[in-house]
Amino acid sequence: MSTVLDELAWRGLVVQTTGREALGRALADGPISLYCGFDPTAASLHVGHLTQVLTMRRFQLAGHKPVALVGGATGLIGDPRMSGERVLNDESVVAGWVDALRGQISRFLDLEGEHGVRMVNNLDWIGQMGALEFLRDIGKHYRMGTMLAKETVARRLASEEGISYTEFSYQVLQGIDFLELYRRHGVTLQYGGNDQWGNLLSGVDLIHKVEGAEAHALTTPLVTKADGTKFGKSEGGAVWLDPELTSPYAFHQFWLNAADADVMNYLRFFTFRDREELEELQAVTEAEPHRRRAQRTLADDMTTLVHGEEATRQATEAAAVLFGRGDVRSLDEMTIGAIAGELPGAAAGGTTELVDAFIAAGIVTSKGAARRGAEEGGLSVNGQKVSTEDLDRELGEFDPLPGGYLLLRRGKKNAAMIERRG
Repeated sequence: MSTVLDELAWRGLVVQTTGREALGRALADGPISLYCGFDPTAASLHVGHLTQVLTMRRFQLAGHKPVALVGGATGLIGDPRMSGERVLNDESVVAGWVDALRGQISRFLDLEGEHGVRMVNNLDWIGQMGALEFLRDIGKHYRMGTMLAKETVARRLASEEGISYTEFSYQVLQGIDFLELYRRHGVTLQYGGNDQWGNLLSGVDLIHKVEGAEAHALTTPLVTKADGTKFGKSEGGAVWLDPELTSPYAFHQFWLNAADADVMNYLRFFTFRDREELEELQAVTEAEPHRRRAQRTLADDMTTLVHGEEATRQATEAAAVLFGRGDVRSLDEMTIGAIAGELPGAAAGGTTELVDAFIAAGIVTSKGAARRGAEEGGLSVNGQKVSTEDLDRELGEFDPLPGGYLLLRRGKKNAAMIERRG
């Protein structure tokens, strides 16, 4: 029996299930309806969410019927964290985030046809539920001992801050979601990150108690780096899927910088390359590690998946420019801005002389050094060599790059961006 469960298993995407054999049979006899929930805690998903989004795509490609839930209700409450109580966001803010996340998730999934993904919002049913209905019809099925034993709840109760009834109730709301989707759309499988195991079981148990039916749960690993640091973080914070928050260039660099110990796991988790392709790529990378074939493949595949082929081309050309290769004038404004964030630089007015800009940017230390560099042919602006006479010209006389920047360089290793103002 070969099912999507076998595919997920060899990729390392299965940690726990409510019953491997039973779930395998259900998937093999399918198609089944399944769901995963995404709470709107920001205006964009980040790379950590890709584990769940792309797992949904794998189920869809295998012929199953996915439901993507964006939690307009649970997003107003917040899943309890180890670090303390969440700040409750305004309803209008959360509603905007719901729309943003629905749009992002939809890009990775097929919305049409028999197996088209169904997008739902749990505010549609939880928002209509009264307090008495919540307590009489749902609350009676939950036992305090089980709820208190949940690791996050137990640790928060033992902390100085404690836990509010609001966050304590989150696991009940997630159980309601599974029950409601079972009733509305015949959903029999919920999956999520391994930290959600208790919440997933909440729904499985509720369906069994209320409907007398069997339901399944599956968890995927919480992706971490081999050195123990958190996956999905860069020096500037989270790596977002929104190009306005994380540029395609920075996104590409994040994957390109994957450690040798991590890269093959990431390729299995996040790409759609098959086992034979990945085994061949691993062999080539181990034979010639300096070429970083696996990292380049990962970065290209993920950037193309999230941002498109043109963004990948821009990102690879931007990297070439930073190392003194390629034509900076072929890059778009967003990529130029991303490069500016990587390089040292300064702002200068349009009447500033070029020689002073080289000094302000830290490329040279004096006018004399600048003139010697120009005489030796080592100075350039936007890829064009400058003469000693050019050093006396004002910045306004040079055609800027998109965004008003000038790329100053001495040789291949020393580069800086000047933001021309006025």
